[in-house]
Amino acid sequence: MGALTDLIYNGANAVAGLTEAAVNDAIASGGADTAVAFPDTAYFLPTIYAATGVKVKTLGDLTACVGVLKSLITNKDELGDALNAGLATAVGAEILQALRYIGGAPADDDGGIGFVPDPVIRSLGVPLVTGDIPGVAVVLGEAADPKTVAHVVKDYQTNGLLTFLVGKVIDQCAEQGVKMGLDYRVVPLGRGVTAVTHVVTVAIRAALIFGAVQPGDLAGLLAYTKERVPAFVNAFGALDEVTVSAGAGAIALGFPVIVDSDLGDIQVPGALVSVTDHAETVRTSLELRGIKVKAKNIDICMGFASAFEGEIIKKADTQAEFYSGNNPTAELVVRRNADEIEDGKITVIGPDIDGDALVELPLATYVEVAGSKMQTDFEPVIERKIHHWFNYVEGVMHTGQRNLFRLRVSRDAYAAGFRLKDLGKVIYHEIMDEFDAVADKCRVTLITDVARVREILEKEAMPRYRARDERLDAMTDESVDTFYTCTLCQSFAPSHCCVVTPERLGLCGAVSWLDAKATKELTPAGPNQPIAKQGVIDERLGAYESVNASVFEATRGAVGSVTLYSILEDPMTSCGCFECVCGIIPEAKGFFIVNREYAGTTPSGMSFGELASMTGGGVQTPGFMGHGRHFIASKKFAFAEGGAPRIVWMPKELKDDVRPRLDKTVKELYGIDGFTDKICDETIATDIDEVLAYLQSAGHPALELADIM
Repeated sequence: MGALTDLIYNGANAVAGLTEAAVNDAIASGGADTAVAFPDTAYFLPTIYAATGVKVKTLGDLTACVGVLKSLITNKDELGDALNAGLATAVGAEILQALRYIGGAPADDDGGIGFVPDPVIRSLGVPLVTGDIPGVAVVLGEAADPKTVAHVVKDYQTNGLLTFLVGKVIDQCAEQGVKMGLDYRVVPLGRGVTAVTHVVTVAIRAALIFGAVQPGDLAGLLAYTKERVPAFVNAFGALDEVTVSAGAGAIALGFPVIVDSDLGDIQVPGALVSVTDHAETVRTSLELRGIKVKAKNIDICMGFASAFEGEIIKKADTQAEFYSGNNPTAELVVRRNADEIEDGKITVIGPDIDGDALVELPLATYVEVAGSKMQTDFEPVIERKIHHWFNYVEGVMHTGQRNLFRLRVSRDAYAAGFRLKDLGKVIYHEIMDEFDAVADKCRVTLITDVARVREILEKEAMPRYRARDERLDAMTDESVDTFYTCTLCQSFAPSHCCVVTPERLGLCGAVSWLDAKATKELTPAGPNQPIAKQGVIDERLGAYESVNASVFEATRGAVGSVTLYSILEDPMTSCGCFECVCGIIPEAKGFFIVNREYAGTTPSGMSFGELASMTGGGVQTPGFMGHGRHFIASKKFAFAEGGAPRIVWMPKELKDDVRPRLDKTVKELYGIDGFTDKICDETIATDIDEVLAYLQSAGHPALELADIM
């Protein structure tokens, strides 16, 4: 063990020396009061903040941090002490990277994106808890053979993992044609080894954002990252002392390190392992971290994984386009009796996508599903999944749904042999795999004949869409006798539990009441469990004895009382992957709402990230609440406090997005026309006095209501 600890300490001391010198030089150059911060985060320098509780804001704050860093390097021949030195390396790397951001983003991107902002981490919450991202791989160094590391990274990509690249592997993967970027879930961070700190801060902020780990609780932090962040490290090429020390920091966080060098007898079972046969790298890495990947063996010529969901196909690279703006389109799932369809039959009616120039066609994706447990309510649930399944195909891009969508197939996919029938194969496979509890048979028909598409659209699709919408519009919390829990996010936020009702989606915006109902049928012991609506405590608040009991049980006693319609009294908990946060503006007698994508400051003086840090992790914060976009226009939004007329400020993008539904709700319930125009946004004002002036000039109804607190 001595040889290993020597390497760790040597690397840690080297980084400590570099860090101390760099901090001293920066102070000498700019002064101790110079601001230092990573962009778009509420967690200062996250590693230091999480481990010690220190809020680094200026260069002067770093002097004490360097002292703490050096104190962790004890040079004792014990692995635990050496791992502390590895954490010191992570702290030093964070400081060195933070210095690059003085005055703004670095002029030199170092070959990668650098720091990963808070909103990106929050956006990854849902796919991580649903398993669409089953794990996180960190690939660093320089491989002896570029094809080797590219093959490993593509394997992770195909299996849906989020992969971060550090070092010359970035250039090697690029040379081998690996598609990179956040959209592809292969993220280059930087060529310098200290860029690995940006992965460390992702894991650490996951603990702060989702796990409610308190800053300064180092033991709690390390327990969380080890138990709940499914990450590991692959190190390629020769190992220098700094890389070894950085690896020790990863091991301290609970992330095994797999190297392709022969370490001989200095390996640490389960933590530091040599795998010199690259054909075994992926399997060994997944096994060491306990990551189970469900293989998607679909007989198509292109890759199929959630990692391709963000792929953008430009018009110039498009072989075929199906766009509702130019041609009739429809996507429809219908329930059938078992004797009405032939299982597995995939049919294309009309021309395929062959052609030398851009092919533009109509398209009806007509899916028939039979099963003894299949319900009409499940039709739209399955239908919405088509969007995701098509996007999982490498070389295919899909936006929209129903009769309003755009579908593109790339020239590369066409050249590889991809045709319309392959889309049918994807739908059939995924329905029979994901919905196997209710689907016994499935038939898929893809129609590009314009007359047939129009016929289906006019005679079947549009009437069904309208009937569904009418039913959903009529569906209220009062019209059902069952609500549902949603505990998907408990893998990250153990004390959080959503209560999903017809008028309140899950706060991530991804789980509706119908989705929860369908999930209960598909996985009876899964994350969505029924709550019989019983024991009314207060209808105005949306307080029920049965809801309290179910939430108490689901959170293992962490939360005992929750209301469905109040922001001030026992509001619902939030995990961290919510789309929006709302809070109080007492002077305006109302609420402001800010969405995750908004990077500016709200009238509260805080950003989304700062507000979200108060409300995430499964805690109740009266006066603040995380929620989905769709909930803003619900008749139950802040119902106990007076409802939607209390909304006084939103970012313009969010305001424009919810405008039609919000105006309809406020007109119907309160008789107010054009309500959204009365709401202030950042293009008008963020200063509270200016916000109040606008609300008064616009005649906002909240000003006439009683004080909110």
